[in-house]
Amino acid sequence: MRQLSFRLALYSAVLVAVAAIGCKAQNPATSGSTIQDPTLARHIEVMVRSQFSVPGDYSVTLGQRTPSKFPGYDTLRITLAHAGRTTSTDFLISTDNKTLARLETFNLDHIPAQNIPIANRPIRGNPDAKVTVISFDDLECPFCAAMHRELFPGTMDRYKDKVRFVYKDDPLVEIHPWAMHAAVDANCIAAQNDKAYWSYVDYLHAHGDEVSGTDHNAQKSYDALDRIARDQAKTFSLDAAKLDACLAKQDETTIRESMHEADALGVDGTPSLFIDGEHINGALPAEQVWIVIDRALKAAGVEPPPAPTAPATQPANQPAPATAPGK
Repeated sequence: MRQLSFRLALYSAVLVAVAAIGCKAQNPATSGSTIQDPTLARHIEVMVRSQFSVPGDYSVTLGQRTPSKFPGYDTLRITLAHAGRTTSTDFLISTDNKTLARLETFNLDHIPAQNIPIANRPIRGNPDAKVTVISFDDLECPFCAAMHRELFPGTMDRYKDKVRFVYKDDPLVEIHPWAMHAAVDANCIAAQNDKAYWSYVDYLHAHGDEVSGTDHNAQKSYDALDRIARDQAKTFSLDAAKLDACLAKQDETTIRESMHEADALGVDGTPSLFIDGEHINGALPAEQVWIVIDRALKAAGVEPPPAPTAPATQPANQPAPATAPGK
């Protein structure tokens, strides 16, 4: 129930298997493998391809074999490459050439998902709340709209001042033609008024079909987005001239930075939520989101609200209570 970002094609099938160790573009491994035995080299390549579902058009290069810190094992750098982009990671190979292993280490002093920058982003809820729900959102994504309905007003009403909500931009531009324009317009509004921003986001997530139109004409969608933004400006008494200048400029810089942050966090689709660093991928029912929020609140020393009371069931063979006329 999520839409994948095609701009992450290099990572979607391969690098997800090694994302936990901080994959990033690196220089290609030294040409030629230090694994001299071609049969062993082939066994290693086949193992890597099968275990990590490496597509056939990706190359797998075995790099330098060097001593490791672990007795009985050497370090072997393996590089995956596709379309001019490479990612390397270190494996362990036993000195008897019978075992290939991968050791993962994690820096507990710096967890990227717990350090997502939210400065200057509109906040919904209590700005001083101890728990933050960050959603990488695409304003054209129907699954984002579904998640938005789960968060507002239900989840927000449940937690009141205990939680704050922040949206980050991650428009899937390859499949959503007006998502980038919508994100830019939303940020133009946010530069003047947080409440106007959230009103605009609420509207778009509830009226996506209106923006897309029956003929799915991109320019008509852009015009609709700008018109809706100007309507928000009137409602919230924004500086119309300043807004118009921002809408005309269509500066994507901030949006692109947010998309880069999403990539670095391994986000491969929208919506993608981070609740005090714990990741929720895709649109889930509110009750499942609440489990994660409750866990984060307890960790922060805040008592979660009581669990919702299940509706009472009508006893068997008992008539339902009469209702007043018009109810």
